[in-house]
Amino acid sequence: MLPTLIFRTLRTADKRCLAKFAWNFGWKGLLSVEKFKRRIKRGEYFPPFLYLSIINSCNLRCQGCWVDVEAKDAINLDTLNRTITDAKRHGNSFFGILGGEPFMHPGLLDLLAAHPDCYFQVFTNGQLITEKTAQRLRKLGNVTPLISIEGREITSDERRGRGEVFTRTLRGLDNCLRAGLLTGVATSLCQSNIDELLTETWLRELIARGVHYAWYHTYRPVGPKPNIQLSLRPDQLVRVRKFVVEMRAKLPIAMIDAYYDDRGQALCPMSTGISHHISPRGDIEPCPIIQFATENIRDQRGIFTTMRDSAFLKDFRELSSHHTRGCVVLERPDLVRQLVVKHGARDTTVRGTAMAELDAMTPRFSQWLPGEEVPEKHWMYRLSKKYWFYDFGAYRKVAHDAEAKARELQSRLDPAPATGKSPLPAPTVLK
Repeated sequence: MLPTLIFRTLRTADKRCLAKFAWNFGWKGLLSVEKFKRRIKRGEYFPPFLYLSIINSCNLRCQGCWVDVEAKDAINLDTLNRTITDAKRHGNSFFGILGGEPFMHPGLLDLLAAHPDCYFQVFTNGQLITEKTAQRLRKLGNVTPLISIEGREITSDERRGRGEVFTRTLRGLDNCLRAGLLTGVATSLCQSNIDELLTETWLRELIARGVHYAWYHTYRPVGPKPNIQLSLRPDQLVRVRKFVVEMRAKLPIAMIDAYYDDRGQALCPMSTGISHHISPRGDIEPCPIIQFATENIRDQRGIFTTMRDSAFLKDFRELSSHHTRGCVVLERPDLVRQLVVKHGARDTTVRGTAMAELDAMTPRFSQWLPGEEVPEKHWMYRLSKKYWFYDFGAYRKVAHDAEAKARELQSRLDPAPATGKSPLPAPTVLK
C-alpha cells in the first residue's frame, strides 16, 4: 500500500507542492508538536495546530449546519496575518482554514501568499475553485484543498440544499488535480450517505480520479437546526472506525482521522489541547461546535499569550478530559452550559441562540465507546500517532475506569424509565 501511494503521489503532484508539504507540514509540523510537548511540561498550553474560520458566508445551505451562513462576518486580512505571524513565532506552521466557504473571502489567496513558510489546509466545497484559481494555488505550493463531498447526485442535492452540487464539486476537484495540487476529499458521514461513501468502491473511484487523501468524520447534531435523524448509531460509529483502519492497510490513499490514537482509544483534539478554533468574528473557541468565548484574537496581548492564559480554555480541556474521551458537547451538554455560565462566556453566533440550542440538546453517544477500541493495523499510522497524535497525558490526569464510565454513559443515554424521571444524573456543580 505505502510504496504505491508514494509512487502515485510523486507521479501526480506538482514537485513544488510536494516540497512545501514535506518541509512546512511534515518536518516543521513535527517540530511544532515537540514544542507543544515541552510547553505542556511547563504547564503552558498553546495548540500546535490552529483552525481559523475566516468567513461565515457560504454558497450552500447544508442540513444541520451550525454556521451563520447568511451573515457577512469575515476576519480582515491584517488580523489574519498578525494572528498567523504571532503563532509562527512559537513554532506553528500548519493552519486549517474553514468557513462558511473560505474561497468567498476576498483575501484568501493573499493570505496564503503572505506565509510561504506555512502550510494551509483549506476546507471547501470546491465549487469556487476555477482552473485559474487552481493554477494560482499550484504556484503558491503551500496549500492543500480538502473538498467536501457528502453523497452522490441525489444525496448531495438534498444534504447541501442546492442543485447539481455533486457535479459542480467534482469540477472543482478535477481542477485541483489537473493543477497537480495535493488534494483530499472529506465526508461528514451520516445516515443518508454512509452506505454510499463508506465503501471500498468509492475510495477506489477517488484513487482513479487522482485524489491523494480522504477524511471521514461523523455528523454532529448541533446548531440552530440539528438533524437528529442524520446521526449515526453506536454500531455505525464502530463500523466507521473499523473501515478506516482496514482501508489504511489496504488501499494506496492516505486516510485522516482526528478522534483516535494508535490503540484505537477515543480522544478529543480540544481536550488534549492540540487544536482550538477561531470564529469568523475572531472569537477564540474551544472547538468549532462550542460557540462560546471569553477572548478574541484582536486582544493586543497576541494570540499566544491570550490562549496560553485563558482560564476558559483551560477549564474546558480539564473538565472534558475528566468526564469523557469523546465529545463533551454531545455527551454532557449540561457541563458545557455550566462552564459557559461560570466564565460568563459570550455567545459567538450571529443568531444569538447558542445557549438555547445547548439547553435543547439530548445527550447522545460520541466516538468514545469503551470496549470497542480498534487499534491501528498499518505501522505508519501506528507509529505517527504514537509519537505525534495521542492524548498528550490529558486523560491520565484523572484515572478513568472504562467499565464504570461505560455504565455511567449508558445510564445517561438510555431512554427514560416508565416513571417519567430523567435518566440524567444530577449535574456536577462547578466551583
